[in-house]
Amino acid sequence: MNSETARIYLSPPDVRGHESKMVEEAIASNWVAPIGPDLDAFEAELGEQCGRQHVVCLSSGTAAIHLALCAHGIGPGDRVAVATFTFTASANPVIYVGAEPFFIDSESTSWNISPDLLDLAIVQSRQEGKPIRALISVDLYGQCADYMAIEAICERHGIILIDDAAEALGARAFNRPAGSFGDTGVFSFNGNKIITTSGGGALITDDETIADRVRSLATQARESVAHYEHREVGYNYRMSNLLAAFGRGQLATLTDRIGRRREINEIYRSAFEDLPVTFMPVPSWSQPNNWLTTIVLAEDANTTKEKVRILLELDGIESRPLWKPLHMQPCFEFASSTVDGTSEGLFERGLCLPSGSGMTCLQQEQVIDRVLSSFCRT
Repeated sequence: MNSETARIYLSPPDVRGHESKMVEEAIASNWVAPIGPDLDAFEAELGEQCGRQHVVCLSSGTAAIHLALCAHGIGPGDRVAVATFTFTASANPVIYVGAEPFFIDSESTSWNISPDLLDLAIVQSRQEGKPIRALISVDLYGQCADYMAIEAICERHGIILIDDAAEALGARAFNRPAGSFGDTGVFSFNGNKIITTSGGGALITDDETIADRVRSLATQARESVAHYEHREVGYNYRMSNLLAAFGRGQLATLTDRIGRRREINEIYRSAFEDLPVTFMPVPSWSQPNNWLTTIVLAEDANTTKEKVRILLELDGIESRPLWKPLHMQPCFEFASSTVDGTSEGLFERGLCLPSGSGMTCLQQEQVIDRVLSSFCRT
């Protein structure tokens, strides 16, 4: 790698200037504590974006899943179905509350959780005397799951549905925004997401009781009295007003960010149309935000995803294998699963490419050239 060449990251923060103005105004107002007008405004703007009545901004998307489980009464002895093809943060909160994760494989149409396998797992779990009480469905790489089928399954079996839309802000499915499905939705504003608050997340719901419960737990479960009264253990999970101000600056340009990522995705697809690779499929009902563009190498390709990754790395270009399924992770070796090999195959041959909305055309050309050259080497 040329020392004068800047590293090309997978999905770095894209700061455009408006964020500084928002944060400066928040500092000038002296609202620098964990509450304030920017936090209230950010929650309102997110609610409008995702079509939900109540939003609680938190310290991370993981915290949002954790409190969603708490607020819905999930605890020791309960079984929670979780999409296996995702980051561990989707399942870790199940362990936090003392429940048991049950991993469900993907379907090929969108790479998200398979409704057929979910239905099968629900029936089998009930027969085993361990009924599934909740589902954490993930909107993978910025594309929503098949919620037309999933919501119907959850309603039929009386299962709580948590929509983990951490990667999918701004995406849509069945003419509805990501995060609007199920009982509760979750977003992440980690530094690599389509918008960031440096670190942070949000829980979204139409249930006022759930929102109030989450807001209380996120602020150490303090009772509404003059002194500090606590009848249960809470958490320090609230987002600060300053980070919310930064997030408002980012959210204002969400449409442009999605447009740029879609453009990047289309350029990759055109550039690699003659290579033995496929891209994440997009069903007719889906409008992804293209958070990350991914490729899956054909089984008979003359290279491997690891060789491509290493060659990119040698040129200072970050890429990353697709998620290693959670049912394959050592920390979850105890957990049950219903799998058919779909996610394992994607992990074996799939790679995420740099897709940040701030990536220049020249940088994308560098990525494309290195990928093309990796297929020419034997």
